[in-house]
Amino acid sequence: MSARELVVLGTASQVPTRHRNHNGYLLRWDGEGILFDPGEGTQRQMLRAGVAAHDIDRICVTHFHGDHSLGLAGVIQRINLDQVPHPVTAHFPASGQRFFDRLRYATAYRESVELTEAPVAADGVLATTGAYTLTGHRLSHPVESYGYRLTEPDRPRMLPAKLAEHGIAGPDVGRIQRDGTLRGVPLEAVSETRRGQRFAFVMDTRLCDGAFALAEGCDMLVIESTFLDEDGRLAADHGHLTAGQAARVARESGVRHLVLTHFSQRYTDPDAFERQARAAGFTGELTIAQDLIRVPVPTRHT
Repeated sequence: MSARELVVLGTASQVPTRHRNHNGYLLRWDGEGILFDPGEGTQRQMLRAGVAAHDIDRICVTHFHGDHSLGLAGVIQRINLDQVPHPVTAHFPASGQRFFDRLRYATAYRESVELTEAPVAADGVLATTGAYTLTGHRLSHPVESYGYRLTEPDRPRMLPAKLAEHGIAGPDVGRIQRDGTLRGVPLEAVSETRRGQRFAFVMDTRLCDGAFALAEGCDMLVIESTFLDEDGRLAADHGHLTAGQAARVARESGVRHLVLTHFSQRYTDPDAFERQARAAGFTGELTIAQDLIRVPVPTRHT
């Protein structure tokens, strides 16, 4: 199993269908799990996908429409029922605090897990760990909505030829990495910068600056494409993207792997989304999301 992968739990917009559950996405990032937009039925989809409550370290809700948040009640209660041994942090638009409170305490249960609420009120950094920085950006939707982005820190990559040239080997490699210099040799002389991986999650929105800011330079972009291009006016009226618009965001932002999801029930041919994304000029790796698939985050640039 990839150490970094997207587990798709649901892909339907507004209402579930026979083949698509409400939204739900778990990003496995090394030893951490980030659950995005748990819609109704997420708890059962987790069971079907082999995802446990113990896998969840962070929950990120883009906005409080039901297809993105009604599963919170069940997920939070399951986290407590299973007595997850680590704290869990929940991010959500601050303007929706009353909705989060209602979902968190929808019914009676025994709280046994530390759940930290971290409402999002503005663009910027939301959390920093050793593995990534989590940021949020405001999107354009009828209710307040934020997208999320993970950025891994850039790190040095050691160059064997340069190490040999300077006579650095064995434990000394670790010392120069730790200290930044060794016997007058700076780390920069025997290494190059390895760009960290980047992941973005963009749900309900019109085209806006926030969508492009989130997607910029991403290795993987998960983005809504509720409508096909011929329904562009309907998309704009309801605060959504078409397949071509989502692909434009990916193309102009230099995305490596584009994952389209959040499909309206009015469409029965998933291939139409791929055709329109390609017609919009996106040439990178493309996945039309289906429930319960796993999508590896692309390997780092060499």
